[in-house]
Amino acid sequence: MADLLARPRVVVGLGNPGEAYASTRHNAGRMVAERLVERFGPGRVRSFPPVSCVDLSCAGRTLTAAMPGTYMNESGRALQVLVQRLGISADDILVVHDELDLPEGSLRLKRGGGDGGHRGLRSITEQLASADYVRLRVGIGRPAESFVGTVADFVLEAVPLAARAALDSSVDRAVEATVLCVDIGYAAAMNTVNQR
Repeated sequence: MADLLARPRVVVGLGNPGEAYASTRHNAGRMVAERLVERFGPGRVRSFPPVSCVDLSCAGRTLTAAMPGTYMNESGRALQVLVQRLGISADDILVVHDELDLPEGSLRLKRGGGDGGHRGLRSITEQLASADYVRLRVGIGRPAESFVGTVADFVLEAVPLAARAALDSSVDRAVEATVLCVDIGYAAAMNTVNQR
């Protein structure tokens, strides 16, 4: 069972690699990891294929921002490499991901639970043989009834100009939530993040 007094050593930003996916809702987690690097970098860059990492100084501690080079549905493979190469446990990992079942702009910090159909989480849970890790869920909402296409189309389309400011604000707040986890630990951070 994860220790909620623990703090993350590694933040894994889920998403798909490549420019074609860079500005999609499904890459919200990866955007958070990249924003952490922008804010607290430059840092030492390390590569453990299929994942790249940047070691940062954050809230007086070392935090590794990890960006899988796998596609979303193979995120667990990248995370398994991190666990092996860095010698980390579930308590050390904060997984940041997009969440359809939260309204756009909402954030929720939680430990464990199901994958809710999120293939990245499913892959991680399968590879770790446990769902007992902490997730920072970045709400992207569900498509409007007028949306033409599937849910997959919605999460994989480039975010429309009108919605970009909202997503950018969510990413900034997710960075703040991550820093809070590093600074005061998961349990105290949950009390703050989940009340907003």
